[in-house]
Order: sequence, then structure tokens, then C-alpha cells
Amino acid sequence: MELKRVVVTGLGAVTPLGNTIPDFWNSIINGKSGASPITRFDTTNFKTKFACQIKEFDPNLHFDRKEARKMDIYAQLSMVAAKEAIEHSGLDLDAIDKDEVGVIFSAGIGGITTFEQEIGFYYQNQENGPKFNPFFIPKMISDIAAGLISMQYGFRGPNYSTASACASSTHALIDSFNHIRMGKANVIVCGGAESAITPGGVGGFNALTALSTRNDTPESASRPFSKSRDGFVMGEGAGCLIFEELEHALARGANILCEVVGGGMSADAYHLTATHPEGLGAKLVMQRALKDAGLKPEDIDYINVHGTATPVGDVSEAKAIKDVFGDHAYKLNISSTKSMTGHLLGAAGAVEGIVAVLSVVNDIVPPTINHEEGDDDPEIDYNLNFTFNKAQKRTVNAALSNTFGFGGHNASVIVKKFVK
Repeated sequence: MELKRVVVTGLGAVTPLGNTIPDFWNSIINGKSGASPITRFDTTNFKTKFACQIKEFDPNLHFDRKEARKMDIYAQLSMVAAKEAIEHSGLDLDAIDKDEVGVIFSAGIGGITTFEQEIGFYYQNQENGPKFNPFFIPKMISDIAAGLISMQYGFRGPNYSTASACASSTHALIDSFNHIRMGKANVIVCGGAESAITPGGVGGFNALTALSTRNDTPESASRPFSKSRDGFVMGEGAGCLIFEELEHALARGANILCEVVGGGMSADAYHLTATHPEGLGAKLVMQRALKDAGLKPEDIDYINVHGTATPVGDVSEAKAIKDVFGDHAYKLNISSTKSMTGHLLGAAGAVEGIVAVLSVVNDIVPPTINHEEGDDDPEIDYNLNFTFNKAQKRTVNAALSNTFGFGGHNASVIVKKFVK
């Protein structure tokens, strides 16, 4: 069958660096850190006492107070990001065929805040018998954001959540891309959200020794590709993209931001939490994305890497890039925006996909911040351009975004400038 072309027509985001796309992008290209001491709970006895929290987010400005109480914070963030993306796309909700509009929206964990609160309340009050909020289960489950968005707007197309840890929302983008190009929907609202800055979230990742413990200097704690890196900084937020079939977008005179051209998926088949040390899964996923897009390695100008600032992960991803791109690896730009946003877990792929789109639109590569002179890891080739500390202007015809998740799940998506 002849595959349809897929374009991006809208973006929305709620992040530690801004609660709208313009604010987020301005912070990203200016190298701003979103890290600060955790204010949501008492961190006295925690190894890590900081994270990249969203700021100045009041759910009562977006929802009726009664409705807000029925949603976990991750779902609230999803709804707000989706609203901005839909408005940005210019979709006429009274004119489009809502049977042909889907929602594929992910979370790696889902409503962990709700889960902790409800279970905590039960154990503190169990002498009175089991008492749970009637909205406990729908607030907690990781697919509810997709359902809520569809109900808000009456979208009756494909509707579900993808769950693959930190690769979740890139898988949501790839599934959306495939549904549209196979003619199963005209438009899909896609992305992901996460809000796991909770005692269980931080304590659990601390137990894995996955988080940075640089408590004295949280703003500079996320140090991808630096020798002194000591783990990732947890973030939270939501990212939403509107994917649309090309002819549908043209027919309504949409502002087309870029084209989605390929997606790759693979597994490390190696370890519960660690990436393959030689980057075998990362190599496969980038090769498959390029093949799906019909592009050569030299067609890529920018890679938004997974780049979490873990000791093994950064080395293996850099190795994989050299294996896949060969000599061209030294001509493209690489950056980890997790150095600014922190690691948004299930929302990472969506938010970093937005960065890839905006780099293509604006011909700017955002930086990898917090690299200091002399902080070089002998296992990393610094002839690669990691775009350290300052954004770089360059033509970005095509950008690739990588995400890797616990369990060895890998996903990559490619966007490029739209040419009719």
C-alpha cells in the first residue's frame, strides 16, 4: 500500500523550564537549568534532595476544582499540554471528523502520587476498615490521560497509552506516525506525561543509585558526557504533538512545522536497568529509524540523545552514534537537553521530540549544559560535537531523537523540514 505522509502541526508543553512552548524553548536555547531543591515533601532522610519540578502550575487555573480532584497531577499536565497543542494546530473542532482523530498518550509510571496517598491513608486508618477514594483507580492508571483528552474533545479515533519506561512517549509518537501513514486516522494527539517526584519515586531511584546526589549544586548536577557525572536528575512534565496526515493538513491550510519521516524500535535484551555497554540496542534503533525514513546517516544534522548522565549509558550511546554515523558523526551536533529539563521519564520522548521539531523549525541546536573544562571522560570521544554549554546556529534539515528505557526498550524518531 502507498503510505501517507505525516506532518506536525501543533505543539504543547508543561515543563520545569516553562509551562508553554515559547517559555520552554526560550529556556532551552538559553541553557537554563530547571533543577532546584524539592519542595513537595520532606527530603531530610533522602540521598537526593533536588529535582526538576514544574513551577507556578495551579490546576485551578485550568480545571474546575471538583474536576481537578479527580485527576492525578500527571493527567492534569497531559490535559494542559494537549490544550496548547490543539490550539497551536489551529484545528477547527467543529469542522473536523472526530471519528478520525485519535489520542495516543503515554506514561512510564502514571499516577504514583495518587497511589502513594491512597495506600498511605489506608495504612494510617485501617482500623476503621478499607476506605479508598472512588477515583483512586482511574486517577492512578497510566492510560487515563489518553482517555481524558479524548473525552474532553470528543475524539473517537485510536485511543490508548504506550508503556515502555523512559521510551514510552517516543513509542507513542511512532505508533501515531504509523497509524496515520497507514490511513487509520487523519490526526493524532500524541505525547506523554510524568510526575514521579514523590517519596517513592525519589527513594526508589535512589535505591538503584540512579540519581545524582549533588545536593549542594542542583543546577549543575545533570552532567551528560562529563567525567564527574553521577546519575540523572529527575524531572516531571508533559509534551504533546499534533500529528496530521499531509493532505488533511493542506486542505485546512494548516501551518506545517515539519514532517515526521521515520521511527525505529529495538531491545537491548541485556539488563534490567543498564544499557548495553557497547550500545548494540542503541545502534540498532538508529539504523532502523534511518531505514524507515529512507535517509542516509549523512542526512542527519542533529541528534537529541538520551544522554541521562549515567556512567555507562552516556558512553554506550556515544559509541553507538560513532558506529552508525561513521565519519559523519563528527559533522553533526549532539545534545542532551536532560541537562536542563532533568529526566522526564515517560514524558522524555515527547518533550525531546518537541525539541527536535523546534530545532528543525528554528535552525538552532540547544546545548548540553554543565560541562566544565578538564572534566573529560577518557572513554568518550570529545571530537564529537556535544554542543557543550551554548546553543549553536546551524541548518537543521533533519533531527533524530533517542530514548531508552529500563527493560532495554529503545525508540528513535526522525523529523525533517517539510518540502511539499
